[in-house]
Formats: sequence, structure tokens, C-alpha cells
Amino acid sequence: MIRVTAAANSSITLDRMTPQKKITVVIADDHTLVRRGLVSLLSLNDDIEVVAEVGDGRVAVEITLERLPDVVMMDLSMPNLSGFEAIRQIKMRAPTVKILVLSAYDNEEYVLETVLNGADGYMLKNTSPDELNNAIKTVASGGTYYSASVAKIAEEARSALSSSPDGPAARIADRLTEREREILQLIAEARTHQQIADILHISVRTVDTHRHNIIQKLDLHDTASLVTYAIKNGIVILHR
Repeated sequence: MIRVTAAANSSITLDRMTPQKKITVVIADDHTLVRRGLVSLLSLNDDIEVVAEVGDGRVAVEITLERLPDVVMMDLSMPNLSGFEAIRQIKMRAPTVKILVLSAYDNEEYVLETVLNGADGYMLKNTSPDELNNAIKTVASGGTYYSASVAKIAEEARSALSSSPDGPAARIADRLTEREREILQLIAEARTHQQIADILHISVRTVDTHRHNIIQKLDLHDTASLVTYAIKNGIVILHR
């Protein structure tokens, strides 16, 4: 961009300005209409560029690691890999990427879980466009941003985490490995062992082994108990 200015002696000088880098965003939401609406909304902001939109938690992780956007807008209720687990994996592998949760859920457990997994903000889906734009810019610049109704919960969780960084390791859900949490979610989604094997590109025998390990670690010995556990611990989220 070239800016033309008049000097004190009335001569003309050219001041070359470096174009401002846009904030790159990946949108992860399992509802197509929501994603398209967010893309249209954010396209009105000259400072923001949507580089990808995905409807699957596992693909969200893959695209994020490939594109390395400034911000990922993450829904929590995602197929194949929950938003919680996607946040955990992204922060583990690409810690500089900022994650802004955009969810319909405002309960304390979900907010706490996102903070513990490393999310940088939590917005409710009834937020205004202006506030959403502000939230994206805030987290992109290294800050945190929360909807007013969840801000107190989030800040208390962040404070507790900073004073006791080893706290999350004691959570029940952390008894399971990353792969075991993935398989537990797929079991809770009523996937067969063959379907799980196909999704994760592993053998059915390996799925069986992981399921056995999950059962032993959690001391839960039937599918109904595993599903209940997955729901209570945010490994899978039921749609409202």
C-alpha cells in the first residue's frame, strides 16, 4: 500500500506502508449452516481471513496442524473427536495456535474442561457479531476472552491452574491415553469395532485391545457404563 502525503515544503512524498497481516481462522463446527454463517459474518471484517471450515473434530486437528492458523473457533460437540479432545491435541502439538470455543453450552463443567485443556477463550453462540470479532482479535493477540456469563468460572479455573499446574493430571479422564479417549468417544457414538478401526486406520484387534484397557482402567464392564462415563466426562456431548 502506498500512502501519499504533503511535506512541509508542499512537495509530495511517498510513504510505503506494509499491509497489515490478517488474522487467519479455522472454523470447526458440525453444523454446515453455522459454519457458512460464520464464514459470511467474518468475511465482513477486513482484519480476519477464514482459511478453512470443517465439521469433524479429527479433521479440525489435521487442518490446524497443516495450516497453523492464528485462531481456531471450536465447537465442543463434534463427531469422531470431541471439541475437548481436539483442543487438547492442538495445544499439545501446536501450542502457539489460539483456540476460541464457540458453544451453545454454558455449564461449569464444560467451561472448566476447556480451560484445563488450554483454550484461550469461550464464547456462547448467542454472542453479538461485534463481540465475536473482538474476541477473535483479543485471543489472536495473546489475550483471553470469555462471555460474561462464564467469565468468572473461567478465570477461577485459570487461577487454580496457574497455582497448581499439575492439577489436571489428577482428573479421572486423564487415566486414559489420547488413543483410548478417541476410541471411547467412538464407542459412545455407537460405532462398531470395524468402523472404529477404519476411522483410526488401525486393526480391529488393536481396537479390541484398547477397549479392554479402557474397561480395566475405569472398572466399567459394559457398553452402557462406558457411554455414561463418556457423557459425564465430556468425551462425547449429546446435542440439545
